[in-house]
Amino acid sequence: MKKIEIERTKKGFPALWESGGGYSNTGEATIIAGPNGEKKAPLYIRQRGPLACARHALFVVHEGDMVIEANHHRKDFEIRIWRIDQILKEEARLTLIYEYSRGEWDAGLPAFLETAVQAAVEKATCYHCREPHFITE
Repeated sequence: MKKIEIERTKKGFPALWESGGGYSNTGEATIIAGPNGEKKAPLYIRQRGPLACARHALFVVHEGDMVIEANHHRKDFEIRIWRIDQILKEEARLTLIYEYSRGEWDAGLPAFLETAVQAAVEKATCYHCREPHFITE
């Protein structure tokens, strides 16, 4: 179980950011996906200000949505896939459902999450990333 701080939109909806990017030898990414690993429509996409390796797209989240976190050092990845179990006023409680480290998954990764994980890997290796990678068009 993990607790993370969430944002609230002007209308009070809970929201999280897709963020991250890569540097010369390291990188990180946070991807937001639906309960079945599908792309979601962002509420807001940042276009101005410092964008490199920052927050890029804001998504309204619901219980059951997935949060994929990828970190790498010289492309040695650690990936964690979390499911949002509970949304409270200022935080969300997440449960770790899949983890990748030392070159393998702790349990087999289901096919429906492969595109979201691939987007997290691409974003974490995208040098000075300035745009979202996993959104509906």
